[in-house]
Amino acid sequence: MRLFLSLAALGLSLSAASGADAAQARAKVDWTTHITQTPAGAYVIGNPDARVKLVEYVSYTCPHCAAFVNSATPVLKGQFVRSGSTSIEIRHYLLNRVDLAASLIARCGGAGRFVGLTETLFAQQKNWGQRAMEFDQANGQRIGTYPLAAQMRAIADGAGLTAIGKAAGLGDAQITACLSDRAATDRIVAMTSSAPESIEGTPGFFINGKQAMGVFTWDRLMPLLRAAGAR
Repeated sequence: MRLFLSLAALGLSLSAASGADAAQARAKVDWTTHITQTPAGAYVIGNPDARVKLVEYVSYTCPHCAAFVNSATPVLKGQFVRSGSTSIEIRHYLLNRVDLAASLIARCGGAGRFVGLTETLFAQQKNWGQRAMEFDQANGQRIGTYPLAAQMRAIADGAGLTAIGKAAGLGDAQITACLSDRAATDRIVAMTSSAPESIEGTPGFFINGKQAMGVFTWDRLMPLLRAAGAR
């Protein structure tokens, strides 16, 4: 009997240790490097089993989106996503054809480069956004007569988006292929057309399926995420 109890105690001890080791291993995972794609083509950053699932509708030409990403990233990505408590699903919301070109560049390197390119595009938005506006004003009517792929390449080159992609490691032929990818274009357009009509503007947020109405800034969103369980 004593031998049985000793073995039983040992089994409990090993089980507890195993559980603690597993929990410790999970805590060491950097979930910011875990990126998956939904059937609709959106990218999800973080733990697929996160208790807080944030959906963000973004437009690359939207200054409010740039302000949000630049202010939110240190805590949202660096803490909430990294810990595994929160995931972010980024869905494109097109406002114009420059948005489409930027979205195609952001997605050109696949999941491995999407986050870095997105952050770079928003960090440098004032520069390339101004170039895009000036280029479109001077050349928009002419470019509008081009086939779609040629429009995207002209806009990407004129706005400086091509240069951003190359700086991130994309090759010229790769960029041309991405800007000409009609299936990718259709998926991005579909994200916008299928977005809920209740979206008030960009950035637009849903937390665990519930829309965060009237929320466009990090200081307004952060308390809602913490209340939902983000840590």
